[in-house]
Amino acid sequence: MAKERIILGIDPGTTIMGFGIIKVVNNKMIFLQLNELNLVKYKDHYLKLKLIYERTNELIETFHPDEIAIEAPFFGKNVQSMLKLGRAQGVAMSAGLNKEIPITEYLPKKIKMSITGNGNASKEQVARMLQGMFKLKTIPKNLDATDGLAAAVCHFYNSGKLTGEKNYSGWSSFIKQNENRLKK
Repeated sequence: MAKERIILGIDPGTTIMGFGIIKVVNNKMIFLQLNELNLVKYKDHYLKLKLIYERTNELIETFHPDEIAIEAPFFGKNVQSMLKLGRAQGVAMSAGLNKEIPITEYLPKKIKMSITGNGNASKEQVARMLQGMFKLKTIPKNLDATDGLAAAVCHFYNSGKLTGEKNYSGWSSFIKQNENRLKK
C-alpha cells in the first residue's frame, strides 16, 4: 500500500502570502498547487490577518495537509515589518494548530539551501530550481508562491531529521516550546 502525505508550505506576508502544496507518495514528490494570496489592495492590517487566517483554513479544508512547513520570520532592520510578518506567520500557524496539524518553521537560508544547495540563493534561483524539479511551464511573477512551495519541499527533504527547527503539533506543544513568551 502506498504511503501518502500532503505538505502545505507557506511563505507568510501581509502584502503577499505565498503557498505551495505537494503530495508525497512512496517518498516521491508530486506537485499539487502553487499560488498566492495578494493583500496589496487592503489597507487595514487586521483585515489582512483575518484574510490570511481564512485562506489558510480554506487550503486546509480543501487539501487536508498532514503537515505544514512555514518560513520563519528573518531578523531585519525594520522592527515594524518584522512585527507584521510575525503576526502573519502567527495567524497562518493558528489555522493549522486549530486542526492539530504538525507545523515546522524553517529559516529562509535553510529553505534556500535545501532547494539550491546555497543558503544565499536568490528567489529567482529557487524558483528556477522548483520549475525544473516539477516541470512547471511557467513560474509566477511574484515569487512568494514559489517560496511557499520551497518551504514544502524543504520539509520533505528534512522530514525525520533533527533539523534544529521548531516543530509544533498543537497548542500545547507551541506553549511548551515558547514558555519564555508567556506572562506570569
